[in-house]
Amino acid sequence: MKDHCEDEIPLKWPARNVAGRPKKTTAPAPSRIPRITRLMALAIKFQEMIDRGEVKDYADLARLGFVTRARVTQIMNLTLLAPQIQEALLMPRELEHYAISEHHLRRILRLMDWTEQAAAFASTWESGKRYSPTYPSAIDLASLLQPPITPDQ
Repeated sequence: MKDHCEDEIPLKWPARNVAGRPKKTTAPAPSRIPRITRLMALAIKFQEMIDRGEVKDYADLARLGFVTRARVTQIMNLTLLAPQIQEALLMPRELEHYAISEHHLRRILRLMDWTEQAAAFASTWESGKRYSPTYPSAIDLASLLQPPITPDQ
C-alpha cells in the first residue's frame, strides 16, 4: 500500500477553443487623433450647425454638449485662426510629433492679423516639438503658412 498520493491538479481553466470557431485576435489600435485636431473639427461643425439654423446660438450648443457657454466660446474661437493654421491643425499626421495645445493657440488668437498669427504659430510649432528620433520630412511649414494667392495678384 502507498503512503502518499500524487495527482496533478490543473489550477487554470482550460482554454475554450471550440472546433470551427476562430480565435479572437485584436486589431491594431488606430493612432489617436490629437486633441487640438478634434477641437478644430468640432468648432467647424458647430459653426455649420449655427449657419444652418440647427441651433440658435452658443448657449444652445452648450446645453446640447453639457458644457459651459464659456467652453463653447473657447472652442468656437478656433474658427478665428488663419485658414492656413486651421488647415495645419486638421492634418493629424503632420501634428503627430508636435505638442501644440489649445492653451498655446489662445495666445495666438489674441492677434487679429492672420500674418501675425501665422508667425506666432510657426514659432510655437518649432518650440513645441517633442523629442522624436525622426521627424516627418514631408512637413514644409513655410508652405503651409503662405498667404493664399488671389486672382488679382
